[in-house]
This record gives sequence, C-alpha cells and structure tokens, in this order.
Amino acid sequence: MSQQLINQYLNEIDRLRKFSGSVTEGVISEAFKDMLKTWARQLNWQFAAQYEFASVQKSRIRPDGTIFHSIGLPFGYWEAKDTDDDLDVEIRKKLAKGYPQDNIIFENSHTAVLIQDRQEVFRCAMTDNGALLKLLTLFFGHERAEIREFRKAVEEFKTFLPYVLDALRSRIDSAYADNLVFRLEAQKFLDTCKETINPTLSEADVREMLIQHILTEEIFANVFNEGDFHHENNIARELYALEGKFFTGAVKKETLKGLEPYYAAIRANAAQITSHAEKQTFLKVIYENFYKVYDSKKADRLGVVYTPNEIVKFMIEGADWLCEKHFGKNLIDEHVEILDPATGTGTFICELLDYFRGDPKKLAHKYKNELHANEVAILPYYVANLNIEATYAAITGQFAEFPNLCFVDTLDNVEGLGIRAGHQHDMFAALSDENIERVKRQNARKISVVIGNPPYNAWQENFNMRNPNRPYKRVDERIRGSYGAGSAAQNKIAIYDMYARFFRWAADRMHDDGVLCFVTNRSFIDSRTFDGFRKAVAEEFHEVHVVDLGGDVRANPKLSGTKHNVFGIQTGVAISFLVKRRRQKGCRISYARRPEFDTAAEKLSFLGTSKLSTLKSERVEPDSKGNWINLTENDWDSLAVVADDGTKVAKSPAKERAVFKLYSRGLGTFRDDWVYSFSSSQLQGKMRHFVQVYERRRNLSADHGANDIKWDRELEALLAQNKPKEFSAGNVCSAAYRPFCRRYLYRDKDFIGMNYLNSQIWLGENAPNKAITIMGDSSGKPYFCLAVDRVPDLNFVSPASGGSQQFPLYRYTADGERVDNITDWGLRQFHRAYGKDGSISSRERDISAEPTEGGDTPTSALEAIRPSVPVRTSHPSHLNLKFGSLSSGRSA
Repeated sequence: MSQQLINQYLNEIDRLRKFSGSVTEGVISEAFKDMLKTWARQLNWQFAAQYEFASVQKSRIRPDGTIFHSIGLPFGYWEAKDTDDDLDVEIRKKLAKGYPQDNIIFENSHTAVLIQDRQEVFRCAMTDNGALLKLLTLFFGHERAEIREFRKAVEEFKTFLPYVLDALRSRIDSAYADNLVFRLEAQKFLDTCKETINPTLSEADVREMLIQHILTEEIFANVFNEGDFHHENNIARELYALEGKFFTGAVKKETLKGLEPYYAAIRANAAQITSHAEKQTFLKVIYENFYKVYDSKKADRLGVVYTPNEIVKFMIEGADWLCEKHFGKNLIDEHVEILDPATGTGTFICELLDYFRGDPKKLAHKYKNELHANEVAILPYYVANLNIEATYAAITGQFAEFPNLCFVDTLDNVEGLGIRAGHQHDMFAALSDENIERVKRQNARKISVVIGNPPYNAWQENFNMRNPNRPYKRVDERIRGSYGAGSAAQNKIAIYDMYARFFRWAADRMHDDGVLCFVTNRSFIDSRTFDGFRKAVAEEFHEVHVVDLGGDVRANPKLSGTKHNVFGIQTGVAISFLVKRRRQKGCRISYARRPEFDTAAEKLSFLGTSKLSTLKSERVEPDSKGNWINLTENDWDSLAVVADDGTKVAKSPAKERAVFKLYSRGLGTFRDDWVYSFSSSQLQGKMRHFVQVYERRRNLSADHGANDIKWDRELEALLAQNKPKEFSAGNVCSAAYRPFCRRYLYRDKDFIGMNYLNSQIWLGENAPNKAITIMGDSSGKPYFCLAVDRVPDLNFVSPASGGSQQFPLYRYTADGERVDNITDWGLRQFHRAYGKDGSISSRERDISAEPTEGGDTPTSALEAIRPSVPVRTSHPSHLNLKFGSLSSGRSA
C-alpha cells in the first residue's frame, strides 16, 4: 500500500503541473500532504495542518503538517518550501527559529530532506520512486524515546499489575480483618448502598471500586495536572475517605511500587503534551490500556473503545439537522435536553461543546443545564469528568464544574421511564448525596435527544470466561413485550444484547417527540432475531435513517476487523437516527450502505466529508415479516409446513398443522474437546479426568483445578445440587459430528450443555432412528441438508448457522415406546399429492414385506417426498422463520 501511495502522489503531481501550469508550493504541496495524511491514517495516527505550538526557544512555530501518534504525542513534522527556494538555506532558517529536529521532513517538490535526532539521515529527489519510499519508510518508522518508553512501560504494567492487585487485595483483606475503623466505615458504606439501591450488594462491589480508585489516582494527578480532582470530585471524595482508613504512607508506596515505571512513563509523556486535545487522546489511550490489562472481561462487556471523531461529528450534525427539520429547533437551543447514556470517556459531550462554541451564551446555559451524561464504571467516569470540564475550560477560558455527569447504571435507572417499582440494581447512584441529586435532577428532565455509543456484547462465547451480561429486569420486561412479542424467531437471546437494551431504554426515556442517535452493532438491520425490533421501531418512530458501515467479519471472513471495521472489531457497525413524532402516522425508513470492502480509513473519511442531510439513501419499504433489506417475493406461505411450535405442543391431532410432530436441535455440548473424540479409549481417559475434577470441586467446595475442565451454567447448576457423578463406559456412543464425520461421544446428559429433545429421538443402538438434518439459519450460506442415523451435533450441518435442526422418523416416549413422528396432517398432504392407493403409509417401509396387489411395497411418507411435493424446505432466505432455533427445551 505504501508503494501505491507514492505512485498516486507522483501521478497527482504530474496532473497538477499539466493542468495548473504552476509549480508553486501552494499548488503541489497538497499532493504530498494528502499522501502523508493517508499514510498516517493507516497507522491510526492523526495529521494536523498548520498546528501551532511553542518551540524550544519559546517562540510560536507552525509547521505545514504535524503528525500525532495514536497516544496523542507529536510524532513527526513536515515543512514545505517553494520550488524556487534554496532548500538548505530555508532549513537553516527554520531550525534557527526552533523547529523540531527529532523527526521532520523538509521538501520543495524537487528534493526532500529527512532530519532525525538532530542529524540529516536521508536526502532524495522527490521523483525518485524508490528513494522517496525509503525516506517515508524511515520517517514513519521512527520512534521517539518517550513513545518507546511508554510502550515499554505498558508491557511492564501488564507484567506487574497482577502482583500489585494481589498485594492490594491482601491489604484490603487485612483491613477488613484487623482494622476496626475501616471495617465499620466499609460496612456503613455498604449498608447505605443496600438500603437505597439493592439489598444483594456485597463487599466485593466495594473492594473493586476501591482498587480502581487507588490505581488511577496517580494517572489523574498528572495528565491534566488535576491533583485535587481525586479528592474533590463528588464520587472520588467518598472513596478517598474510605481509602484513607487503611491505605496511606509507606504501605501505599510499597504496594504500588511495581507500577512505578508505568506511572513514570505517564508523567513523562504528560509533560510533553501542551494542548487539551492531545491530553484527551492520551488519556483515552491510558484508559483503554488500563482496562484491557486490569479487567479484560469488563473491557469487553462495557465496550471499552472510544468512538472516532468522524463518527461523533457526523452523528451530532445529523441529529442537529433532524431536530431543525422536524421540530424547528437546533441542539444548542434552550429546552433541547441532550443525554449520552453511556458516555465512556465523554467524547460525545466534548464534541457537542465544541459544536456549540460559536455561541458562548447558549453554550454556558447548555453546559450547566441541558447536557447530561451517565457512566457506570469508575475509571471512565473519572476520564469523562476531566475531559468534559477541561474541554469547556479550553473553549471558554474559564473553569466550571460539569454538574450533570451521573455515576449510575443507565439501564437500572428506570425512574425516568415512569417505572418506580423495585430497587435500582446497582450501587453507583447512592455513593454520594450530590450524585443522588444529579440522578434525580436528570430523571425530572424531559429528554429531547439521546445520543452515544452504547456497549454491545450479546453473550459470552465461553462460560469459563465468567463474563455474562447481567439481567436488567425492567428493561428486559419491556424488550420481551415489544421486540420479543413481535418476533417470529424462536431463539431470542440476541435481542437482549446490551445495545438493544439501550435502544429500548432510550425509546422509552423520550416520552414525547425527539431524536435518538446511536452507533451500534449492525445486526438489527438484517438479523432474523431482530424482526420484532424492526417492527417496533417502525411503529414507535416517524422517520428512520440507517448508515450501514459494514465490517461484519463473522458474516464475511474475507474482511479484516482491523482493516475494514471502523472500531477494529469483528462485529459490523451501523449509525442509526430515529425520529419520534407521536402525532405523525407512518414511518419513513432510509438506508445507506458503504461498499463491503471499504477500509476503515475510507469509511471514516467518507463520514468526515458527508452530512446526513445530503446523504444519498434508498427508501425502505418493510415487508410483512419486518424485513428492511434483502426483500424477496415468493409463495412461501402456500407451501406445506415441515415443523412448527404449534404442532409440537398440540394436545390433539386435530390441531397439528405440520409434517413432523417433534423436532429438535442437535446436541449442544459446549465442550466438544472433552466429550468428543475419534478414539474411544482417548475419550474415556478424558472423561475420567473430567469426572475427577468435578468431584474434587464438589467435595472440596473450592475452585482448585476447576479451570482444567470446561464449565457452563448447567454444570454449575449440577454442582449447586451437590449431585455426585461417576464415569461410565456405557455412555460412550457414536455420533454424527459433522457431515460424513462420526466421532465417539460421551453422552451423559449432565455433561452435555444443552440436550434439547434428543432423549426423545435417540435412545441408543437398540432404538434405531433416522432424521433429516438442516441448518437452522441459512442466510448468507448455500442451503444444505443431510439424513442421519445417529444423534447429530448442534453444529452438524453448518457451524454458526443457528444450530442444526433435525426432523426424525420416530420419537420415543418416556417408557421407550416408539411412536411415528409423521403427523396425520402430514400424511394427508402426501395423500393429496399422490393419492390414497396404499403405496404411502405413515409407517417406515418394511423391506421384508411382500409386495401389495399393485406390485409396490408400501412407502413411508418420509421416503415419498419428491421435488414436486410442495414442502417448505426449498427457500433458504426463510428457513429461520420455519426451522431456525425451533427447540428451546432441555431434555429430562
């Protein structure tokens, strides 16, 4: 790509010379600047033109370009001179004025000179393709000593933090055990939280908040030179008082000694940063690094990655335009209350302040009264508070406390939704009287605009990660009654994704007209699970704009998260603008999609130069099933139903309306590496060890060695029942693991994560059966099915397709009696298609039977299916509506 940039630059120079007839600095330097900007963007660095700063001689200098490293420090500089200038003379003049010499390019469109660490290291003709590539490679490959030391400190931080955490937790344990004053204060603190918030809170909540508070004190004392912040902030003050009861002086210094290189690097880098914008960037980098090392699970659950400014500005401008278009007001106007419900480091609020800077009077009013933000974790809360207050001070020239940042879990704060029953399920809103007042004040306001980047994390992939999203009772009830009630999907777990919860909360929070603007996971656009979500949005909102940024690596493995996704993640991203106008009927939906293989840099560049008001979009007309895109026309509803929930639970044959009575997913072991093997002896060895570890934990009531095996919620429930387990070689059987691939399976229902209804289909070698197996969700994949004669795995047909569904010939009762699984209704469909001549029955063909008078052996309905029979198995785009996630029960 670097060579391509050089080629593009030389081509652009040639065009400029040809069409402008000019070779002045102002004309052709733009091409070189564009190349530097693009190269920097690929590294996730920032190019700033004409950035002014103080030189070492304290004079103000302004290079033509300054490139900032991702941590916010200036990385390199560029100075362009006119083609007629003597480049060496001009270089001496600039250096005499104090221009930096650590990493700077001087050029006059004929010659380029690179100076690094006060020495000229390379000079070349700018038309020499290979030499210019070498110069720029040296330029972008240079690493300042401060940055190098910071990287080293981050690695040391990763090494030492676990030891410091152990020591810190030990100090807290000792304080609880031996320090009566601390123990009384901690209990008082916890009792207050239990009484006012949630009676289930424990010492663990207090401990973790104390730890984060202690570890971050040194950071905030240096980045913004706000040493008093940790003492004076309304939340920090309460925690600092608790800390002061046990963690001071030599004890504190000795405990944190291992992290001193990290803190020293922060101090050294902070001293180099002069502008507020750079400090914000630096603090965000520290925030991300800290969380990902301190608690990677929480980093994932909270969505610890800050939103690029191009996205934030695009969203703010779009929300402003929609407010003016529909309500005749702009965001800056009085009585337009704005809330960021998951503010993180405060990026959206800071950009809003910058957006309002042209009207100081309205800005002051908005800052004090009508900008609101919530944060749930202590570290980003501190970062947001500092960022917001420092941004306001940088714009206005005067400091003012930001009075509307609440330390509260938004999804638990249901008071503003008019829901007043039950406890708020988090401790944070009760940490100080001032914070309580802030939350109450926010809840009393009529919110007009909700904007931000809520976290998205549908579920944990591995139970051993111990990282599930916790339930939010009231919001989840609202989702169940709206998004869930309108959905035809059977497995609806994804609609409880965190971002869907924030959509539900925000839609309810805007009691009247308003604008909701989020950047989130894009799954709501076309996922079948979100059909009810799309229907609800079309009912609740008057106008919808969706900008689909793609980047879904799981849906398209040809994509790269780091290259094609604007957040560098695996999940696709979309920006949504929803306008609520209660007196207006109908909903207009507009959809715009960026090209699938656009890079993240290209997408951000597009957003940075585009406005929602002029964006070219296509009008979407949802179909009856709530689809917004990938609409199809078909005769699906006229075809015979293979299986459905109504038939499965029907008490009477008269109410059955599907070919098969029973259907089920394959076995969801969720520990394939343990319960499957190509070798029977190897499988028995693994499972003997598995049972031993389980029994050891059950008998010792300890986690010793627990992570040696794979745990899930079912195994945890088994442990809670104190149920003893023994290894049995009789549990080893053969299973259909993948198409044409059998494996030995240890089939103990207690060690299978989800058995579904397989105990009614596959009883063992003495109870043979056959089943048609299909993929549960074939969207984006060629349709595929296969017959099996043994229990199939959940991912038998296609991994990550929603789970394999099976339609067996027989089912078995609890007493082991074999029953036909073809319904009377299904048999009638075949009789209508083929006639009642006796050649089709609901019984499996007996190959030993004598031919009938007509000369044909009776054929079972299952074996009689031919392409001419109208059965719903032929349309992949609708399989989820009929088959996807059809079984949710766990076998006894």
